[in-house]
Amino acid sequence: MGKVAVSPPMRLLLALGLLLLARPARAAEADVIVYGATPGGFCAAIAAAREGAKVVLIEPTAHVGGVNTGGLSFSDSNQTVRSTLLGLFAEWHRRIAADYATRGVKLPYDVAVKNNAVWTYEPHVAARVTDTMLKEAGVTVLTKQPLESVEKEGTKIVGFRTSAGLHTAKVFVDATYEGDLMAKAGVVWHLGRDSRDEYGESLAGRQYPKQKMAIDGFDANGLPLPFITTVRLGDAQAGEETVMVYSFRLCLTKDPANRVPFPAPKAYDPARFELVRRYFLKYPNAPLPWDLYPLPGDKFDANNGIGKMFSMGLVGEANGWCASDPAGRAKLWDKHKEYTLEFYQFLTTDDAVPTRIRTAMAELGLCRDEFPETDHWSPQLYVREGRRMDGRYTLTQKDVLEQPAKDDPIAVSSFPIDSHDCRRLALPDGVLNEGTIMPVRMPGRPHGYAYHIPYRAITPSTSECSNLLVPVALSATHVAYCSVRVEPTWMTIGQSAGIAAALAAKANVNVQALDYVRLRDRLLAQRVVLALPVLPTLPAKAADSGKGIGIAPASLPGLILDDTQATLSGEWDRSASFKPHIGTGYLHDGQRSDGLSKATFRFKAPADGEFELRMAYSAHPTRTKHLPVTLSNGPQVQTFIVDQTVALPPGDAFRTIGTVRLRREGDYVLEVTNKETLGFAIVDAFQLLPVVTPAR
Repeated sequence: MGKVAVSPPMRLLLALGLLLLARPARAAEADVIVYGATPGGFCAAIAAAREGAKVVLIEPTAHVGGVNTGGLSFSDSNQTVRSTLLGLFAEWHRRIAADYATRGVKLPYDVAVKNNAVWTYEPHVAARVTDTMLKEAGVTVLTKQPLESVEKEGTKIVGFRTSAGLHTAKVFVDATYEGDLMAKAGVVWHLGRDSRDEYGESLAGRQYPKQKMAIDGFDANGLPLPFITTVRLGDAQAGEETVMVYSFRLCLTKDPANRVPFPAPKAYDPARFELVRRYFLKYPNAPLPWDLYPLPGDKFDANNGIGKMFSMGLVGEANGWCASDPAGRAKLWDKHKEYTLEFYQFLTTDDAVPTRIRTAMAELGLCRDEFPETDHWSPQLYVREGRRMDGRYTLTQKDVLEQPAKDDPIAVSSFPIDSHDCRRLALPDGVLNEGTIMPVRMPGRPHGYAYHIPYRAITPSTSECSNLLVPVALSATHVAYCSVRVEPTWMTIGQSAGIAAALAAKANVNVQALDYVRLRDRLLAQRVVLALPVLPTLPAKAADSGKGIGIAPASLPGLILDDTQATLSGEWDRSASFKPHIGTGYLHDGQRSDGLSKATFRFKAPADGEFELRMAYSAHPTRTKHLPVTLSNGPQVQTFIVDQTVALPPGDAFRTIGTVRLRREGDYVLEVTNKETLGFAIVDAFQLLPVVTPAR
């Protein structure tokens, strides 16, 4: 058959016809479109739908739920004032607990109790609950729809285009981690760290809280080794366009029936890890590089260790993420995966790695019953921070720590300020990790400072965009964002943004002009907490200076055995990072779990009778769940196993671990070891209180 000649105008008409067939004019029409199925995104979609809006949730990838369903499997709400997290966050967790209950599985926490217990779940359970809640709310979910362009008329977004066509709505919510819709809509944004003088923040600029490693960061030719990002300190006051490390939150197991071996990396070059090799040779007692949080189903959530020198985070490689298109992000995603696989192979095979670490890591594998569609690998990269909107109100360090109350609150946040590494420097006298902000908590509390998220912080300038809300990449400095940036907070802000979007769409008003009183009433109706919490009084003389001074042992009743009174053997490190603590600080074993670290207390019983044996420690998911404590008097030995992930009772610096009978003037030995522990073993103090028999 011969070729048919087609005139240029006809060619244009044919091309336009094919384009219209491939890309319909209207792919989705709604009252509210939420772009990004992150925790903030799916909560925004559910909340808007429950307000009666027609809602479409559009996700650029194939994955719904962000890191909440992608491997981050314990709630950071254990480090918040949990009573401020109700609404969809609490409902989501109640449904997770109910899902387990229907299968006869009782979780080690009660969602109804607002203490600081660690709330954990398996990724596939979180995904199932999320999907159910979206369907019940009537939300239309579209996946694999990366943003291509945004169409605006004046200050209003008409719609945005993906491969499916043009998606139109009255109001839009950008719930991406990266702020992609915001950026394409012409809203002003920032990326990276602010200078110290821009907002007067003491935690801004360059941060060097970690000890310099006494290792050489250069090769034989004087060039920086792999995983070094710079050789220049720079001005400590200055900001820069670097973000904290990204990593995966891997769901792992030791269970042979469910364990899938780690796949081999595409290419493994041991020479790439020369810097890490030198580190282990210099520091053979270094802790396990990955943080492992125990989960139901004999699983672990593996995370980048904020205090570790080398961990799951690929320092310096997250900086180009936000600027990249989908193909570029796919390459960076793969780069992070390959680093993780290579690092695992190094940790399990290299002779420089201590045997205890090689053995512990070799026991781990991926979970057969998680993420089957991605070969059991977590599909969501942990994007800890991306763009930050320059909105109508910018949250700063002062708002978090000093001026918490706002006139237009939509959420209460209370996670500690913390940042992971941003850079790794090779200097003439050693290697230094930079950018970490160690958790800034309220003195004597397991959580950060409670403060309001104002509605103005999720709304752009009216002149830039009048029908867009930004609950995730909201308006904040890097320092303030380091407190905001956790899923419980994003879920609450997302819920509030969804309600606001539905109200603005119904009233046909700019989001900036929405009646706050009306919004507040609807937030309260959906159980969003807006009041700043009134916290219980701390025990006597709790520290408030931030200088490592804790509760004075002499101010406490009973017999107090502080860690400074212990005879130590093996390796112990001293810290005062977590508060409250007893005395000047506490001991930890650096996650060595080698059975060689012992702390021995010798004392005489103050009287005959029964005593509560109580232990002080800083509870955290990184602590051991199996700490052996023995009390002996000659041949008589009692053993107690302490789970140090369990939070202390509210307002108490100790937790009762058992009851013991003592005889006056008896010689007793109390011993703590890190034998068969997994996680940090903490030794702070013990307290012996007489058991009071009630009068009859």
